[in-house]
Amino acid sequence: MRLRDLLRPSVSPSLSLRTVRMRLTALYGALFMISGAVLLTITYLLQRRTRWVVLDNTGNAREIRKHLNQMKEAQLRDLLTQSGIAFAIMVVISIALGWLVAGRALRPLRTMTTTIQQISARNLHERLAVIGPRDEMKDLADTVDGLLGRLETALNAHKRFVANAAHELRTPLTLERALLEETLTDREATLESYRATAERLLAISKDQGQLLEALLTLASSERGLDRQEPFDLSDLARQALDSSSLEADARDVRIYTRIAPAPSAGDPALAGRLIANLIENAVHHNVTGGHVEVATQTRTGRASVSVVNSGPVIPPQQVGRLFEPFQRLGGRTARGDGHHGLGLSIVHAIATAHGADITAHARPGGGLSVEISFPANSRTQVPVHAHA
Repeated sequence: MRLRDLLRPSVSPSLSLRTVRMRLTALYGALFMISGAVLLTITYLLQRRTRWVVLDNTGNAREIRKHLNQMKEAQLRDLLTQSGIAFAIMVVISIALGWLVAGRALRPLRTMTTTIQQISARNLHERLAVIGPRDEMKDLADTVDGLLGRLETALNAHKRFVANAAHELRTPLTLERALLEETLTDREATLESYRATAERLLAISKDQGQLLEALLTLASSERGLDRQEPFDLSDLARQALDSSSLEADARDVRIYTRIAPAPSAGDPALAGRLIANLIENAVHHNVTGGHVEVATQTRTGRASVSVVNSGPVIPPQQVGRLFEPFQRLGGRTARGDGHHGLGLSIVHAIATAHGADITAHARPGGGLSVEISFPANSRTQVPVHAHA
């Protein structure tokens, strides 16, 4: 389904607006008729309660009073007749005025509907940009503009992700084809050359498998949680440390831990992948003889995990880019060493799914400090705070 179809109303906009206009007109007319009927009733009752005072010394007071009562009844009948005619005329006028007023009140909404209908994925940068005083229509237009802005950001991020993923997958496929063609066209190829080619193809295939697994993890994380189970970040951190110990020893990176109970809830597998990616990223992007500090704790009712590592100096303005797919320090595209630049983007997606807050800042002496705080059962959007 296209974006334009998602934004299109489910019923005809003109019919919908006409229905609202008719309802407003009927409401205006009904209010006028009720208020007019009440006013006429009060006027009639007041006129009916009017009494004639007759002073007569000739003994004809009874006849005069009878005659005055007849005149009063005739006046009340005339009042009802004339008021009814005036009331009917004003009802017609009020309906016409209500129709005009409702149309004028709904005109900005009609304009916004027409503009939204014309917005698609190709011109998602356009906005309603309604000007005027702050009222309900202005608030609605600003809300729609904000939604369009978020959709544009998400769509652009999706396009970049697809383009980067396609590029990352195309490179090893091209290399595999070149190796196969070279081997098949080499008439002097030996068993050793075939074995060497097979080993290179196996390494490339393994690298592709890791990339596809990372992409699937990223996609499943962005989809959200399918289950809610209790877990402890301290247990997940110990498992991740066991898996990273070999690479840390090979790179001469020391790991210090401060593991305390940090119970939370969500998807244990995804939370474990989050911690593993943080530690793997800290070990891989480090320096010889460097260090990594891993800590879990419960503070102010929130379970948190923090990973601090030494390493190259990171410009503060580049910290946010590290959480985007296929990005590395300086905005370079990741490639070539089995790490595809998806580690921290997966961390961000998993944290988003769990409603966790991410705080990341570059350390003055080099390296990165990342802390992720898990709330209890929250699905709020995750901000990434980059600090110098």
